[in-house]
Amino acid sequence: MNSNRLTSFFREYPAVSNLIVINLLFWLASIILPTKAGIDVIKILGMHYWQSDLFNPLQMISYMFLHDTHSFSHIFFNMFGVYMFGRILEHVWGTKKFLFYYLLTGFGAAIIQQVFWAIDLSGVTSALNTTIANNSGEALIPFQHLFRGDVSQATAADAIQLKQMLFNAPVTIGASGALFGLLLAFGWLFPNIKLYVMFIPIPISARIFVILYGVAELFLGIANFSGDSVAHFAHLGGMIFGALIILYWKKKGRLFS
Repeated sequence: MNSNRLTSFFREYPAVSNLIVINLLFWLASIILPTKAGIDVIKILGMHYWQSDLFNPLQMISYMFLHDTHSFSHIFFNMFGVYMFGRILEHVWGTKKFLFYYLLTGFGAAIIQQVFWAIDLSGVTSALNTTIANNSGEALIPFQHLFRGDVSQATAADAIQLKQMLFNAPVTIGASGALFGLLLAFGWLFPNIKLYVMFIPIPISARIFVILYGVAELFLGIANFSGDSVAHFAHLGGMIFGALIILYWKKKGRLFS
């Protein structure tokens, strides 16, 4: 892309272009600052569980501008998706409306991820609270696989420490929640456009693509396969909030304005 085309792209799609630049800058900062200045950007701005002492409400927005620093593929594919689908939606909706949709679906994805964490951790949290109350680790025995050492011997002080370690462990980063909101919107507004998808030899409609993606994310989120660190419910959250926004705009007759 030459300088004239780049300038034109920034002028025609200011929200998409600036989102890509901001994400790249945050990615570079996440790589450079920990070693150069001792600042762990992901620890500070990545989204932690709301009961963690590392949590800050700002993280519900800032997390979507961070990406895995160990691989370029995470930020590349997310930003490629923002470029492919975002510029079409920004052209249809305008910059302000598009940016509102993008940020709100990302925020919605964060809410759904927090709800999932709360549900997923409810059992062990209850057991830890019982251990603290009774000063006995007997309630933790069913959750032995989550901890090192013999939890049956845990004291109230041990449980307090384990509880905070457990709450501090989850962290979510990435623009995927907002990107899935964009995919939902694109499939809704342009359901019959044909898309070529990797590993699928024939083009499929945008509507079918979005449905298949949503079903896959629901399955993977529920299955919760060992070693799978992808925030599938955050992806679904982006789609859910995207659907709610679009339904509201459709009801108000503002979907294409």
